[in-house]
Amino acid sequence: MSIVQRLATEAVAAVLSGRSLTTTLESAVARHAELAPAQRAALWDLTHGTLRNLGLLRAILRQVLRRPVKEQALEALLAVALYQLEFTRGAAYAVVNEAVDCAAQMGWPWAKAMVNALLRRFLREREALLATARADALGRYSHPRWWIEKLQVQYPHEWQEILDAGNRVPSLSLRVNRRRTTRDAYVARLQAEGLEASAHGDDGVLLARARPVAMIPGFAEGLVSVQDLGAQRAAGYMDLVPGQRVLDACAAPGGKTAQILEHCDVQITALDVDPERIARIDANLARLGLRAQVRCADAGAVDTWWDGLAFDRIIADVPCTASGIVRRHPDIKWLRRSEDVTALARASARLLDGLWHVLGPGGKLLFATCSVFREENRDQVDDFVGRHADARVAPLTVGGGQDVQLLPDDSHDGFYYALLERR
Repeated sequence: MSIVQRLATEAVAAVLSGRSLTTTLESAVARHAELAPAQRAALWDLTHGTLRNLGLLRAILRQVLRRPVKEQALEALLAVALYQLEFTRGAAYAVVNEAVDCAAQMGWPWAKAMVNALLRRFLREREALLATARADALGRYSHPRWWIEKLQVQYPHEWQEILDAGNRVPSLSLRVNRRRTTRDAYVARLQAEGLEASAHGDDGVLLARARPVAMIPGFAEGLVSVQDLGAQRAAGYMDLVPGQRVLDACAAPGGKTAQILEHCDVQITALDVDPERIARIDANLARLGLRAQVRCADAGAVDTWWDGLAFDRIIADVPCTASGIVRRHPDIKWLRRSEDVTALARASARLLDGLWHVLGPGGKLLFATCSVFREENRDQVDDFVGRHADARVAPLTVGGGQDVQLLPDDSHDGFYYALLERR
């Protein structure tokens, strides 16, 4: 277990220094091929759990430290160990001993006594320390203070539920490939194999317990894909008709492209600016038995990729803070800064303006984000319609409303959708 604790510490420290948790974990697993599946699962839990509860863990550290820890990785070690003591079933003595040893292994032999004393004090004074930590909003909600305050203003009645939902461990949701099976047939297969699952929507399935992708029945054969139930709404909002020319402007890793092709026989072009992520689109489409024109390009730089033929439908899942998916990616909370909201809204406005030129008259563009912040969602749509006289917000083809703001809950993440029509 000590290797897992050390790798978790290194990963959390990487996030605190500004790096993505997903990329960091992929690199760690690649470097340590000797890790058993149980160790990989434990590493995933320690990193995600620590970052999910980092506000609380930091509030505890503020009480037990005489002065803030200067070494970021040492702070990460203390946070990981506190998470283990409070939220896992690990034996307390083993967690403490491993943390002390880890401090020495990572180059801080002088910190061994401090780590030991701090963790043992937490064990002695747990209830009092937790009560004080949770008395402050940062400790209670484990989100940055600017994030909490923004939600309080924008969602005066729901902000607490949004924050609490963002801190819960997410369920695993799947999208059935309707070209290869049906939702009900797939659920029956899962139940026959002893897996508890429930059907949602037309193609959605929610597993009662998450499991590695390689262990999902039918995944390798292309029967299902992992996709949040909220994200699965996209294709149904697009008013798709066979033969249409469709653009997925920010396509990686290919979930939306694949879902569109599973729903309707259209000619689809999938763009993404990242060459590595383009490879994931190709792999996902091949697994599902689907075909699309996949290109590596900046969708906003239209002159570099457009062939001059207008599109009938566009889906623009634009760059955003990803504030709606922090239950799956808790590092986002600590990587984002308040100024990112404005900067990302500006970037998505540039992208929308460019894409509008390639949409034909009468065409529709589905604007989508995985954010809950108003600046990136409804404000963005209102500003766009104000800039473009030939644009209007059309009723969504499913549900009929002008737009949809999904707030995160136990079944789906937070998403926003609005359908823009070119008159």
